[in-house]
Formats: sequence, C-alpha cells, structure tokens
Amino acid sequence: MGRLFWKFFLCIMLAQVTATIGIGGTFWLKNRAAQQERALDIDTSPPAQMIIEAASATVEAGGSQALRQFLGKLERMRVFAVDAKGQELMGRTVHPAMLAKARAMLQQSQAHPVVRDVAGSDGKRYLLFLPSSERFRNAEAGAARDTLNAVTLSGPRAMGPGPRPSEAGAPPPRGEFGRGMPPGPRMDSPYRTFIPLAAAIAASLLFAFLLAWYFARPIRDLRQAFEAASHGNLAPRFHASGKRGDELTDLGRDFDRMTGRLRSLMDSQRRLLHDVSHELRSPLARLQAAIGLAHQQPEKMAASMQRIERESERMDKLIGELLTLSRLEAGAVQAGAGHAHSEDVGIADLVHDIVDDARYEARARLMGIDLAVDAAMADASVTGQPELLARAVENVVRNAIKHSPDGGTVDVELSRQHDCLRIAVLDRGPGVASADLARIFEPFFRASNTQHSTDGHGLGLAIAQHVINAHGGRIGASLRSGGGLCVEMLLPVKTPG
Repeated sequence: MGRLFWKFFLCIMLAQVTATIGIGGTFWLKNRAAQQERALDIDTSPPAQMIIEAASATVEAGGSQALRQFLGKLERMRVFAVDAKGQELMGRTVHPAMLAKARAMLQQSQAHPVVRDVAGSDGKRYLLFLPSSERFRNAEAGAARDTLNAVTLSGPRAMGPGPRPSEAGAPPPRGEFGRGMPPGPRMDSPYRTFIPLAAAIAASLLFAFLLAWYFARPIRDLRQAFEAASHGNLAPRFHASGKRGDELTDLGRDFDRMTGRLRSLMDSQRRLLHDVSHELRSPLARLQAAIGLAHQQPEKMAASMQRIERESERMDKLIGELLTLSRLEAGAVQAGAGHAHSEDVGIADLVHDIVDDARYEARARLMGIDLAVDAAMADASVTGQPELLARAVENVVRNAIKHSPDGGTVDVELSRQHDCLRIAVLDRGPGVASADLARIFEPFFRASNTQHSTDGHGLGLAIAQHVINAHGGRIGASLRSGGGLCVEMLLPVKTPG
C-alpha cells in the first residue's frame, strides 16, 4: 500500500469516526434526556398498584417499622415513603419534581391508586408512590413475585412492632437502597454505549479501507504504466482496471490512447527511416556506378553524366516529397477556413489545369484523359491553399496515369455530393488487393503487382491524404468492376455569402 492509500484511508476513517461520534453522541444525549425525564414519572402499571397496596396495608397494620422492613426486602422495585416533612423513610433522596408530581396526582378529582397518602398504626402519615425509572423496572412477573415475598415475610411483623429474633443478626441490606440488583449487566451499563460505537467505528474502518483502495488502485496502476513508459514500453496496460466509470479510469484510458498514439508515431518514424534509407540506396548505387563508369570509360562521359543528372533529380524529388510529407504530418502546413494563407479556390478551373498538364504527359503513351464536370460545379469553390490542393489532385491523377496501360483512358469526374465537392479519378490499371485499399495511402507502400513495374516512391497518395484531411475532407479508394481503381476525394464546398 502506498502513501496515497494511507492518506485516503486516514482522512476517510477520521471523517467516518467523527460523523459516527457526532451522530451517536447526539442520540445518546437525546436518549439520556428522555431517560431523565422518564425517571421523574410515577409508575402506574398494575405491578406498581399492587406493591403500593401491599405497602399501604403494611404501614396501616404495623406502622413505620413494619413499612421499613417491608421496603428493605424489595429487590426489583423501590417504593418511596415520604412523610409530611419531605423525608423519605429509607433515607433515599427524592427529586422535588417527582414529589410534586406525586402530590399533584393525589389531589386530582379521581385519585390514582398508585399514589397513596396513608396513616400508620403509630400515627405517622406517609405518601407512597413508585418511580417509573427504567433502572428499577422489571417484568410484571418478577415484580409480582417480589411483592408476594415481601408480603409473606412481613406478615407476622404487621401485627406488632419489633424485629423477629431470627432476624436480629441478619446482614445489612445490599445495594444502594437495600437489596442489590440481580446479577448480570445493568440496564444502564456502559456497554449499551460502547458496543454500538465500536461497531460503527469498525464499519467505518472497513468502509474507509475499501474506499481508499478504490481510489488508490487506479492511481497505482497508472503509476506503473508511467514507469513502464519511461523505460520505453508504450503498450497499453491500463485496460485491466475493469469497467469503472470514474475520472481516474478515464485518465488511465486517455493515457493508454496517448501511449498507443506515441507508439504508432514511433513505429511510423522507424518505418519511414527504413523506407527512406531503402529508397535512397538505389539512386545512390546508380550514381556510384555512373561515376565509376565515367572514370573507366571516358568516351562514355556524356551518357554517364545524363545518368548522374537523372538520379540526382530523382533524389531531389524524393527529398522534396519527404519534406512536404513531414510538414503535413507535423501540422506545420495549415489549411482550411480561418487560416491566414487560405483563400477561395475555384475547383473546376484547378482540375481543368491539372488535366491539361496530365494530357501532355500521357500523350507519349497514347493515353486519353476525360474530364466530366457537372454544370452546377462550374462556380463551386473550396476554402484552402491552392498549391496544396493542386498537389493533392495532381498526385492522384499522375498515379492513375502511371498505373494505366498504354492506350488506356483515365476518367476524372467533378460533381456534388450532399454538402461536399466530389473529385473522382478512375483508371483501368491492375488495381490492388482488397486488403490493401487502405494501405495505399501509407508512405512508401507499393502493391505487389506494381512493385517493379513503375517509377516513383509511394509518397504521392500519402501526401494527397494529408492535404485533403487538412482541408476538412476525406479520401478513399475502391475497386472498379472490370478492373482498375477509383480514388475519390471529398471536400467541403464553400457556402455563398
């Protein structure tokens, strides 16, 4: 467990314990106040009425001494006997509020049988009543049994004062007011408070542990992912956190996407470096061969120089395409609406100029290029950089010419498709496999059937894809029925006004 786990754990646990103590203390104080209020009530239950009647009979028959012996033998219920001076017979403290309440009940029009004002045989008067304190209350059966026992033991004494000889050496009463409470925990034992409090603290401890573990686990997984990424391992690894839907899991998934993107870029850079090295090796080898041939055969110097010039131009073109592709991938070239170098480009005129240039190149191979433009597209325009758009369309058209057979035809179509302008270039070349339709836009990709049959470096379609995407459009390829390939470019049309 890390430090963050313990911080979460302690903070949550302290919050839970504080809330538990606060709520528990509030209920305890409220319960205590209610108990204190109930302790001042007068017991009006049938067992209380029965014990008061027994005490009344005892004091009427045997006087104060008999009542004292009777009250001393009560174990489960205590009866207060208060004289006219407010003194309790057994010397116990009587709350003034309880005494006032007993006197008020006695003065009511319909007197309560549980409050008696009785004169003893010795002439002393006592106010008899039983408090309704839960501390001294018990079940009716136990109360009735104590009453019967007290009456039985006090029967002979009720006939006259004085202690029985057998009781002269009796031990003093136990407990606070005579007999002690029955064995076992009392009703107001501290366990009633501490046991629920301990259970609440234990539940808070468990809840704090689970909640801290819930928070700390994704952070720990994310830390391990960062540590692995710092050592070069960019494979996504946070997916093991399950289907959690919180912000920490979203952060981990974003990290996975970031590392996956970095891994893809690094793989792309390595692949690009490998492809560039491979592409440069061939013209460099031909350059070295031409230079060696010029040294060995001076009479062929002119042919060697032509070869050197051609290979130099080819290398210069490759480097230029690589620089353009690198700038497009890095986002250094901005296009589309809202950019400083963007302007309204008339697509019909731009495509018409590109097709005219391509016809001049295709004439040597007896090829034809047909241009079909919808009448509604004559004034259509796109917001962007005209040089980049011309480069993208020209790359697609030149790619179609390069892969078309001699004497064939390349069709260029310009039309409207919903809110986009559609430029389609169709050829009758060998096409590509269905699995390679998406890969033809990757740098240096060549289909297996065209690997050695055409010139080029495989960067034209990759540049076209980046340019079209930068202008908010999309590009795709599909196979034509009867053979050949159709490359379709969609660009958002500038709305008038």
